[in-house]
Amino acid sequence: MDLDIALILGQDGITSGAIYALLALCILLVFTVTRILLIPLGEFSVFGALTLASIQAGTPSRIVWLLVIFFAVQLLLDVYASLKNKTPFNLRSHSLWAVYIALVVGAMYLLPLASLPMLIQVLLALAIITPLGPQIYRLFFQPLVAAKSLVLLIVSIAVHVSLVGIGLLIFGPDGAQTKPFSDAVYQVGSLAVNSQTLYIIVAFFSMIIVLWYFFGKTLYGKALRATAVNRVGAQLMGISPIFAGKITFAMAAFMGAFAGILIAPITTLYYDSGFIISLKGFVGAIIGGLASFPVAAAGSVAVGIIEAFSMFWASDYKEIIVFTLIIPFLLWKSLTSRHIEEDHE
Repeated sequence: MDLDIALILGQDGITSGAIYALLALCILLVFTVTRILLIPLGEFSVFGALTLASIQAGTPSRIVWLLVIFFAVQLLLDVYASLKNKTPFNLRSHSLWAVYIALVVGAMYLLPLASLPMLIQVLLALAIITPLGPQIYRLFFQPLVAAKSLVLLIVSIAVHVSLVGIGLLIFGPDGAQTKPFSDAVYQVGSLAVNSQTLYIIVAFFSMIIVLWYFFGKTLYGKALRATAVNRVGAQLMGISPIFAGKITFAMAAFMGAFAGILIAPITTLYYDSGFIISLKGFVGAIIGGLASFPVAAAGSVAVGIIEAFSMFWASDYKEIIVFTLIIPFLLWKSLTSRHIEEDHE
């Protein structure tokens, strides 16, 4: 291997690692706030990428009807809960949801999708996928907000399997790539840097800054931090765990879809590609001990670099090499951590 090949592999590794880092941050965010290991995170990425591909092809994506179905079921559940518990029905909130979904469906079927500017296409795809996060939380996890972590993990796996089947139904078995944000290539010495790589790296650091500002400077961010530190204490101070769950799932859906949109121009994604992508983000999250955002981000970039060099030296075993990385960190964590019984809420 010469220096030029090493530079190319390093560029590919950093690009992949930045995507894995975004997903690792999503996993950590959801887990620390809700104790849910978000297995279906990769489906948000795939759905975002394939939805954008449909928009660029000028074909309305049927995934908007998944939003409609989830909203209808959510509405029925909320009406039933209101009647059962004799509590007021939140008509304003549901009316806003109905208007939002109507606008999204109307945009999908009335706008000239293929001729829209790239930025509008991306925003429309994100507007479709992001609401799936809080909807999934409301339907599948909110009734189990006080359940043990094992129960939440089983439900998360079931949701993942269901979303894979829904993805096949909506998008079909064929893969898709999206148009690149830019075709420019910049020469840095002997290394040709693709503009898409720069977009991914800039998006990664921008998201880090946004998250830092959100958690450090905003009221909602501080509420989520309080929930992550002490769920019971936060609840006693008036911070609703249900509200925290919906916010974190919305953020995870947005970041997951955004990550999928970023990598869609450089790789072909299929309806079932999400699991492997999110699993590599999970490796980064484990390196961070499911607690440290900076360590998880650094670990995810390391995973991307190791994967890139593994493809050069042992392409048939690259997945094995990447996923084997998780074993020493799990052993180290189990040997150095004091076992604490799960708290009961």
